[in-house]
Amino acid sequence: MTGTDERTDLLGLLGEQRHALLITVRGLSDAAAARRTTASDLTLDGLLKHLAAVEREWTRVLRSRPDPEQLGGADPDSLRMGPDDALADLIDDYRQAAEDTDRAVAELPDLGVPLPLPAAPWFPPDATWTARRVVGHLLRETAQHAGHADLIREAIDGASTTRQLAADFGIDRS
Repeated sequence: MTGTDERTDLLGLLGEQRHALLITVRGLSDAAAARRTTASDLTLDGLLKHLAAVEREWTRVLRSRPDPEQLGGADPDSLRMGPDDALADLIDDYRQAAEDTDRAVAELPDLGVPLPLPAAPWFPPDATWTARRVVGHLLRETAQHAGHADLIREAIDGASTTRQLAADFGIDRS
């Protein structure tokens, strides 16, 4: 991918991590996505909901409209499929949040623009980040949780994101 600009490169890397997460949940039932497989409370449905919320939170920052009531995570009970939720809906919601983030990044004049962060105990007062740092943070957060998701999926049925991705390219990694 030579000759692309920084924005394209960063969004491309973020897109790869999003894609890896979506490969990890591919083919699962709602019940499997809600299954807890480790001592952690993490589940695949919870990770999807969390990352959709994270994308939305940071998109508000990218548009200079941070919401101090939202940033920092949601109520742990809201990070599970509800009785009316389905994995397919969570996937669609995550994709929509990601597309909105990409649009917000594309709308910025440049990635060096300073963005005010919401008041939160983990940010110094009147803190700002550049848009570049926000995208980097999203990349880090998504990659971390995609890794968590891969471990959870392997515990569910032995599927590996790497093997699934290889199979998509016709490579046998069994």
